[in-house]
Amino acid sequence: MTHPHPPRPATPATTAPPGPRPFVLDAAGRDLHGEAARLRALGPAVLVELPAGIRAWSINTHDLLKTLLTDDRVSKDPRRHWPAWQRGEHHDTWIRTWVGVHNMDTAYGPEHRRLRKLVAPAFTGRRTQAMLPRVRHAADRLLDALEDTAPGAVVDLRAAYAHPLPMQVICDLFGVPETSRPRLAHLMARAMDTTLTPDEAEHTVLEVDLALAALVAHRRRHPGDDLTSALVAARDDDGSHLSERELLDTLLLVIGAGNETTVNLIGNAVHALLTHPDQLRLVLDGTVSWHDALEETLRWAPSVANVPLRYAVEDIPLPGGPTIRKGEAILAAYAAAGRDPAKHGPTADRFDITRPGRGAAEHLAFGHGVHFCPGAPLARMEAVVALPALFDRFPGLHLAAAPGGPPPTEGFIAYGHHTLPVRLAAALHPVARNPRLRLEEPGAARNRSV
Repeated sequence: MTHPHPPRPATPATTAPPGPRPFVLDAAGRDLHGEAARLRALGPAVLVELPAGIRAWSINTHDLLKTLLTDDRVSKDPRRHWPAWQRGEHHDTWIRTWVGVHNMDTAYGPEHRRLRKLVAPAFTGRRTQAMLPRVRHAADRLLDALEDTAPGAVVDLRAAYAHPLPMQVICDLFGVPETSRPRLAHLMARAMDTTLTPDEAEHTVLEVDLALAALVAHRRRHPGDDLTSALVAARDDDGSHLSERELLDTLLLVIGAGNETTVNLIGNAVHALLTHPDQLRLVLDGTVSWHDALEETLRWAPSVANVPLRYAVEDIPLPGGPTIRKGEAILAAYAAAGRDPAKHGPTADRFDITRPGRGAAEHLAFGHGVHFCPGAPLARMEAVVALPALFDRFPGLHLAAAPGGPPPTEGFIAYGHHTLPVRLAAALHPVARNPRLRLEEPGAARNRSV
């Protein structure tokens, strides 16, 4: 297969531009929330240096980030609005899988609306609701397998539950053959890694293209009632609607983002509740809803800590702060905004599912404005099935991590745990399970008073 991207010049050696010295982000993301707190202390907008010497303005407060996410002077299209990319810089680095693609996530204006319209049918309320029985069945099968664990044995809950559940759901939704799923899951995780060398990043891009091209070819030969088939039809029925490159990059976005963010949401929620047993009791006794626990997890431990990149279409003077100059890059720092004391008060760094004003409107974990994640309802539904089912089956579940907690995922973009070691108490017989842990149907009130 001929690689669809045109040849790219290597990133030229350049002299650092004049101006303030940037805050250098840790490429491995070893202390994302500590780093976010240091950035907030420096100001709402701070010049940072990302891996490979890429400079951007990190937006660290809730209100400023929310404002810029809906500002028409901010674009996600590097081909039109990032001069460094236009000059051929950074094309051979990790950033390529984030900004060097052609899908709705890197489009601006009418192009974004065209591409989002093609994806929107995948995530309607009706389709999400129709997925509910599949999600419940998948969760039950994974929990059945966990019941075979030897008493006292340590289980990696990420590998055994938090990861395979959303991966199965998103692969079912997009018609990925069973035999292709392990490789695709591995490649999607690699695409999220910001510590890759240029050679590793190049190899990952090639492998992802090959895997997605194989999926498209399979669905051309064997169309079905799945979203890949629908996108292939949109491409083949009228080529002006979706190019082959846009088709592959759209699949990269929806399959990769649809899996990784939900994996981390489930894992982060389990970890937060197990490390805050007083909060877990409030959910288990029905005082607070599972929806409240999920929304607080999204605020306190968002699945994505930082999202690269956006670009200033024109100069943007910030109130009481610096001016982001035309063509400069912007980093959406969701982890920093989620614990912003100006928004959430002096206890912003505390996990509290009874927090006043809690709910979806109180955080930006799924973005905001025209780039709001269309898969957010599906991710929420999966998590609100997965969590009560888990704690219903294993009420004595507890962490088994070494001192310091489970290791984080590598990179400064995704926020989650590389492994989540737990010990499972003996499973309860179905008739003895806690009736309070019955699933709250999607759409139930998320802000129950306490």
